[in-house]
Amino acid sequence: MATTPEHDQRMANMTFTSVYPHYLSKVEKKGRSKEELHQVITWLTGYDEVTLRKHISEKITFKEFFAQASLNPNAHLIKGVICGYRIEDITTPLTQQVRFLDKLVDELAKGRKMEKILRVP
Repeated sequence: MATTPEHDQRMANMTFTSVYPHYLSKVEKKGRSKEELHQVITWLTGYDEVTLRKHISEKITFKEFFAQASLNPNAHLIKGVICGYRIEDITTPLTQQVRFLDKLVDELAKGRKMEKILRVP
């Protein structure tokens, strides 16, 4: 399923700050911690804790958030369906990166083991 240009633009302009509380709430409701959420985000983006907290406090867009990130070389191993889109079929890199993050948060909330989430061989 291909994304539309409008969908891709909406993803690019959405702020990380507006979505982060939803990520945190989702994982905490399922008994996971803020630290585990940060571990997952750090694995995907390469951000250290200081940089991540800075991005959370600022109103940067997902476009800016991922432009400054060093995407994990194993991110391509994140597969599956999220929000009706098969991640590996998304052709817009930024939209795919946002959906990578969404999928990791979902896996964390569903109780998946951290080594599986972080694609540890």
